Amino acid sequence: MSASPEPAKDETIVLRDAFVPQGRTVAFENGWTWVAQAWTIFSRAAGVWIGMVIALVLIYVLLAVLPVAGAIASIVAGPVFTGGLMLASRTIDQGGEPQFAQLFGGFKHRFGALVGVGALYFAGMALIVLLVVLATGTGVWAALQAQTPEAVMAAGATLLLALLIFLALLMPLLMAMWFAPPLIVFHELGAVAAMQASFMGCLRNMLPFLLYGIVLLIASIVASIPLMLGWLILGPVTAASIYTAYRDIYFTS
Repeated sequence: MSASPEPAKDETIVLRDAFVPQGRTVAFENGWTWVAQAWTIFSRAAGVWIGMVIALVLIYVLLAVLPVAGAIASIVAGPVFTGGLMLASRTIDQGGEPQFAQLFGGFKHRFGALVGVGALYFAGMALIVLLVVLATGTGVWAALQAQTPEAVMAAGATLLLALLIFLALLMPLLMAMWFAPPLIVFHELGAVAAMQASFMGCLRNMLPFLLYGIVLLIASIVASIPLMLGWLILGPVTAASIYTAYRDIYFTS
């Protein structure tokens, strides 16, 4: 009796190369390359991408109708939708035709881990807000009630301090979440392991991320000028750039 054949290996472009679990350091100029490659992924299926972005906007608008539950659901579901966009990005990268339904792929594939990242992100945001309130005390509330010029100046300083503390605490959380969706959907990591690997990948590439951030900042200003319509393009490009950066950082070249 002959032995049963082994399952066929995944021959995708990404998974052929050696996976680097904690990420590798790439060149500074790669921050631009991520965006350029993301544009290529978008342009190959612009109609599908724009359709997915419009659907996401409508979903988040509907969730916004629910004051508290909707806001929580929006945050928790974010990585799930991102997971679906990563699946679409890889399909295009492989030369295939993406499907609109891939937007919801994260609800079918690795949903538990993806929603776990969303829940951890929400918990982290709540903790950060609590820490900011504790650090600034009643200063922020008093700042909002300022009326005299002196009080307004003091209010500005207090609000600036609160903002700086918030951003300083938020940055590590964003780093932990950024690459978690592709690490989960393509490598079946758990939520915590994926966030740890994402944080390390970002930490090792602060310089290319600086260039990447500058490019996206300039692009966001341009995209916002014509009645925000430019975001129909920039939104998909930004999503695809998460995939292109992941592919660059977590695989040997």
